[in-house]
Amino acid sequence: MNSPARAGTLPVPGATLYHETRGTDGPPLLLLAGGNSDAAVFTGLADALAADHRVISCDPRGNSRSVLTGPPVDQRIEEHGEDVARLLDHLVPDGEPARIFGSCSGSLAALHFASRHPERVAALVVHEPPAFRLLPDAAEYLALVEEVRLTLRTAGEAAAMETLAVLFGGRPAPDLPEAHDNTRFFLAHMLHPSSTHLPDLTAMTPLSGRLVVAGGAGSRDQTIHRPALALAGELGLKLVEFPGGHAGYARYPREFADRLRSVLAELTD
Repeated sequence: MNSPARAGTLPVPGATLYHETRGTDGPPLLLLAGGNSDAAVFTGLADALAADHRVISCDPRGNSRSVLTGPPVDQRIEEHGEDVARLLDHLVPDGEPARIFGSCSGSLAALHFASRHPERVAALVVHEPPAFRLLPDAAEYLALVEEVRLTLRTAGEAAAMETLAVLFGGRPAPDLPEAHDNTRFFLAHMLHPSSTHLPDLTAMTPLSGRLVVAGGAGSRDQTIHRPALALAGELGLKLVEFPGGHAGYARYPREFADRLRSVLAELTD
């Protein structure tokens, strides 16, 4: 049975954040989407987790219903990380530590938030963060990002997404549910900041025992998987595999929920 979503908005500097909450009992669990996704991508996962969590999801600023108050600009991961703090202050106001799952650029925002507010983190699972600067051949992939941005300007969205397919083994990026099409905003204003962002690894020390780096079992052979392996290695962790590929949470929500629930339980025991 689907859990009804309670929707709301939160004015923040430079934007208005759209958020949804499901479930009433259990610990708070924040799901952070990345790329061109929004809260809609987590509908199945949130429904599955709402039986024993108070599940919060949102549209990242600039995507879908989280509208910017000014013209579109490149998105700083640090600002998205502070949006996490603002959202939790609004929805979990007593300072209760939250469980957090972040995917793609959402996982980078989660890492930034956790590095600044470790006391607010009960457990953190970051799924395939696109931290390409951790790779030994980072220059090759950062050049690809520049090529994608040039292709967007000269040949349009479809051609730019085709260029980006290198990261997914030459296949198209996953087609995901979303409230609105955010492809152009992602390509123009989110791809470069997320691909060039370098997490503060030294700030992860206070999260010892509460942090898991995750990757998709179905994306092992894809470039998008490699930064997660690199991050896990830098932190002395073993990569934890989840069902599906880069967006397994959307394609296999119940199986993904079972795995996430199990991992969170291990982190919080």
